[in-house]
Amino acid sequence: MTADRCRRSSPCLRIAVVAAIFCGVVSTAMPVAHAEAPAAVASAAPAEPAGMQQLFDGKDLDGWDGDPRLWSVRDGVIHGETTPENVAAGNTFLIWKGGEVGDFDLRLSFRCNATNNSGIQYRSKHITDDSVKNKWVVRGYQHEIRNEEKFPNVSGFIYDEGGSRARICQVGEQATWETEGGKKVATTPLIDQEAFKDLMKVDDWNDVVIRAEGNHIRHYLNGRLILDFTDNDAKRALTKGVLALQLHGGKPMWAEYRNIRLKAL
Repeated sequence: MTADRCRRSSPCLRIAVVAAIFCGVVSTAMPVAHAEAPAAVASAAPAEPAGMQQLFDGKDLDGWDGDPRLWSVRDGVIHGETTPENVAAGNTFLIWKGGEVGDFDLRLSFRCNATNNSGIQYRSKHITDDSVKNKWVVRGYQHEIRNEEKFPNVSGFIYDEGGSRARICQVGEQATWETEGGKKVATTPLIDQEAFKDLMKVDDWNDVVIRAEGNHIRHYLNGRLILDFTDNDAKRALTKGVLALQLHGGKPMWAEYRNIRLKAL
């Protein structure tokens, strides 16, 4: 049979050839889709380092210092609470007395109510001069803690507690802060509103990882990267300081923390 006759009498053959070509294209495209996997892996929290130091034994507040009216241990967790009878004179903190942290991996779990907010201070300074309203005032980087899921008032952003930069880096941002020019943000968010809503466990325990290496800081919530910040402001970047947990002044509130562990990097 001639080739010309074959083309006239076998239209299915032409379909088969086209299908074969298409399958070849799909086959060669598969490795490209697979190559995107490392991006997803990069957004996951790093494996927990070996040799983490437990900062809370679940029994008492040995190694911590805070207002004894407001901080206690209940059912094996750190419980901080302000009430109409026991108010906080401004923001007050439970300060870890184990020394300053520089480069570190910090992991813990939190839950709180929604009437107010809390926070995790790191690379911060304990202020003891006459300007403060109580004996447990801390200023510096704060990982915001909230029982909310609607941007921008959610857990995880970096707040400049006691400083001039306010919300240094919001959840979802990959950002830098420059000595000249201030904050610069990448156009593609790390996480959007809907994904955060699925990630955040309102009225339940949530897991936090804070990883600080040099001027590079990353926050993770429930295993996912939610913030990536590099502080290039030589005048205001913090390299070391204390760890602390916050009770916010104002409306009565409570916040709880457990499984607090630390690794110096």
